[in-house]
Amino acid sequence: MPAKRLFLDANVLVAVLCNEYPRFGACARVLSLADDNRFEVYTSSLCLSIGFFFAEKKSGKKTARKKIALLASKLKITCTDASVVERTMARPEIADIEDGFQYYSALDAGCTTIVTYDKRDWHFAEMEVMDPMAYLLKHAAKG
Repeated sequence: MPAKRLFLDANVLVAVLCNEYPRFGACARVLSLADDNRFEVYTSSLCLSIGFFFAEKKSGKKTARKKIALLASKLKITCTDASVVERTMARPEIADIEDGFQYYSALDAGCTTIVTYDKRDWHFAEMEVMDPMAYLLKHAAKG
């Protein structure tokens, strides 16, 4: 069976990088799926840079760089190219341009689910959009 491909939005990464409770636990468990061969866990360079921004404020530049380097070594990184930008801009219902870029980069990588805490922002998505705990319960719970 092929691995499930999921895309982690920046808010999931920030919750882990900054130890944000109560979100930390579910987000850390979703992130740990990168070590499970049943899953391919993706994010984008933009999400990593957003994560760095918040981690640097909390932990300082040196620690934030180490954390981002660790994430980058564990996660697969999607591509944001001209096609991603063009498709986002062609859809006026995508109010948050960043989310449009993430969506099309995830789609191009073959992801089938976006994991985020801002589900409303992804109203335009034609793939599954779930919060971390819902994803774990539906896709990762071992029966």
